[in-house]
Amino acid sequence: MTAMHLLRRVFVAVALLFSALAARADAVAPGPLGVLQTELSTMSMHAPGNVGIMVEDLTTGLSTSVNANAQMPAASTIKIPVMVEVFKRLEHGDFDLNRKVTLQASDRDWGSGDLCDAPAGSKYTVSRLLTLMITVSDNTATNMLIRLVHRGAINEEMTDLGLTQTSLHDYIRSEGPIRYALRSSANDMVKLMTAMARYQLIDEWSSREMIAIMTGQHHNGLIPVPLPKGTTIAHKTGELHDTLNDVGVVYLNSEPYAIAVMATNLSTLDAGYSFIQGVSRIAYHELVRFNAWRVANDYTAAPFDAAPALPAAAAATTASSKDTSGNPERDLQMWTPQNQPANALPDNPPAPTADNPPAI
Repeated sequence: MTAMHLLRRVFVAVALLFSALAARADAVAPGPLGVLQTELSTMSMHAPGNVGIMVEDLTTGLSTSVNANAQMPAASTIKIPVMVEVFKRLEHGDFDLNRKVTLQASDRDWGSGDLCDAPAGSKYTVSRLLTLMITVSDNTATNMLIRLVHRGAINEEMTDLGLTQTSLHDYIRSEGPIRYALRSSANDMVKLMTAMARYQLIDEWSSREMIAIMTGQHHNGLIPVPLPKGTTIAHKTGELHDTLNDVGVVYLNSEPYAIAVMATNLSTLDAGYSFIQGVSRIAYHELVRFNAWRVANDYTAAPFDAAPALPAAAAATTASSKDTSGNPERDLQMWTPQNQPANALPDNPPAPTADNPPAI
C-alpha cells in the first residue's frame, strides 16, 4: 500500500468518525434519508480522492453529509460568494445592474472565458459580468467584479453569513497557487444555496435573480448528468487539475434539495466525474423515496421555511439541456497551473482545530 493510499484511508476514516459523531448528536436521519447517509459513507470509502459531501432536503431542513466541514479548494464555486456580495451592494443601492465596469489589463486571466481578449478600456454592465462569471465561468469577468466590490468585503460577508471555511485570498489567477487562494467547504456551499433557494439570501429579489442566473449554467457534466430529463438545476461547477466541485439546488418537483460535492487530490478527473455523478444519482433517488415516505408517514420536522418551487420562467438549465455526448464541456484549462507545483503549500497555513478540520 502506497503512502498516498494509506493517507487517503486514514483521512476517510477520520471523516467518517466525525460524520458518525455528528449523526449521534443530531439523531439518525429518518427513512430513506438514513439510507442515503449510509450510501454516501460507503461511497466515500472508495472515493478516488478526498471528498466533502452535503445534501439538504429543503422541505424539512434535514440533511446528511460526509466530511462536509473540511476546507477544500473551491475552484470556480468561489464565484458564488462573489455574486452574493455584488447583489448585497445592489440591494444597498451602491450601483445597479446597468452600472458599467471598465476592463483593466490587470483584470485579465486567460484560464476561462473570452473577456480576456477584449481591449483594455472596454466597458461591460454588472448584469453582463454576472452572467459571464456564473454561466461560462469567465475569470476576467470575475476579477472585474471582485475589483468592483473589493475582496475584503466578500470575505467579510461570508463570515457574517456564518461561512467558516470560505475565503478568497486573491483574484482569479490561473497560474498562481489557486488551490490555496480559493477555499470553501460542502457545508458552507449548502448554507449559501439553501438560503438562496428559500429566497432569504440578502432579500427575495436578489435570491430569485441569483437562482435565475445559476439555472443558465453551461458546464453541466457533473450533478445534472444522471438526473431525469426536464429536471431543473441551479448550480455552479469548479475544476482544477486534481479537483472537481459542483454545488447547487436540484428542483425535485415542488420539493427541492441543496447539494454540494467537492472532490480533490483525485487520481484522475474522469474518476472524479464518475464519483460526483454517482453521488448525484443516489441523492436524487433517495430524496424521491424520502419525499414519498414523508407523505405516507405524515412526517413533519420542526417548523421550517420550505423552499418555494422554481418559477417556470427561471428554469433555463434542465437535465434535457445537459451535454450527453460523453465528453461534457469542462473548465479544465482555467485550473491547470502553468508555473505552480500541484502540491505547493501556503506560506502560513492555519493550524487545524476541532472546529477547523485540516485543509485538503
